[in-house]
Amino acid sequence: MNYTEILIAPILSEKSVNMKDTENRYTFQVNPKATKPEIKKAIEAVFKVKVTAVRTANYPGKLHKVGRHEGYRSDWKKAMVTVKAGQKIDMTDLPK
Repeated sequence: MNYTEILIAPILSEKSVNMKDTENRYTFQVNPKATKPEIKKAIEAVFKVKVTAVRTANYPGKLHKVGRHEGYRSDWKKAMVTVKAGQKIDMTDLPK
């Protein structure tokens, strides 16, 4: 898996922005099959920072109804990455 397949998008919620400012922790949506070491290597390679910790959480897809049809949204994975003190990630540099 290459780095563009691992990192999908940054998560920019109020809580994640507060964690970025206070704890130097950044939040990303990542590929559900990606492991913690793969996520760490991808962040370090793309953003040129030193990662000290990676925490992940798996979220199951929710039930979605449209009229009489129903199905499930895709499962997804969130990674919270702690970066070495003094370093920052520019969220606009995420590869397409």
